[in-house]
Amino acid sequence: MMLTLDQALTGISGILVTPYDAAGEVAPARLAPILDRALGAGLHMPVVNGNTGEFYALTTEEASVMVREVAELVDGRAPLLAGIGRGIRDAMALAKVSAQAGAAALMVHQPPDPFVAPRGTVDYLKAIADASGGLPMMLYLRNDAIGTKAITELCAIPGVKGVKWATPNPLKLAEAKAACDPSIVWVGGLAEVWAPALYAVGARGFTSGLINVWPERSLAIHAALEAGDYGLANELIAGMKAFEDIRAQEMNGTNVTGVKAALLALGRDCGPTRPPSAWPLTNAQQTQLDAFIAQNKLT
Repeated sequence: MMLTLDQALTGISGILVTPYDAAGEVAPARLAPILDRALGAGLHMPVVNGNTGEFYALTTEEASVMVREVAELVDGRAPLLAGIGRGIRDAMALAKVSAQAGAAALMVHQPPDPFVAPRGTVDYLKAIADASGGLPMMLYLRNDAIGTKAITELCAIPGVKGVKWATPNPLKLAEAKAACDPSIVWVGGLAEVWAPALYAVGARGFTSGLINVWPERSLAIHAALEAGDYGLANELIAGMKAFEDIRAQEMNGTNVTGVKAALLALGRDCGPTRPPSAWPLTNAQQTQLDAFIAQNKLT
């Protein structure tokens, strides 16, 4: 039975890569075996057009193709979370397409424009909600410098279900959580390594790029955290941390590179990353990745 949206939001939000073919065009069908394995392992919510999906390297039309075709690949097996962002008109157009494709909710990327006002972001979110016909929204917060007051105002917008907290500031998360409606879901947005620290202050669930490569480990970490077994969770995280260390190199510029290089090594070629992401891994990075794959007997 498919999870409800509320259940899925407190699980793992698995950020799918965007595959490219030999000509460099988006090739969503290459996700089929990756999705099948992740959903078979118990992935709660696949995410299309997230940062591991190179959202800002895609055109709006490419992002539209991705959400339509990934929705077909998921085929109702789990709620689909669709990333939304860019200029307001592109964001509204993509929100409408995502709703039509059958997305269960929208993940709204924090606007990267150099001139972003908190009250302007309120208008931005309201316009996206209207364009989607009222789909629930998750805010993707990568910069908490806007302050607790602004975060509270954003969370008060009708339709906002929660926040993917992607800053390494657990105490600020706790402060924001205390200031907002208790129904808001706070999701750890910094993947497995930061999940215990964010869980400790009230987050539930976490985002993951590892699910493209090793979903079973991600699900085991989630189960340990849900059971309150921080010792086991940390032990499991220690066994996959080398992968995240590779992804964090070059100012985080190998974040997607590490995932796609691992998929290539495992025979699930999803193409290279697009600039300005790094491609390929350096020899030293590839050696680290090969050792990680061999040590964990990944297939």
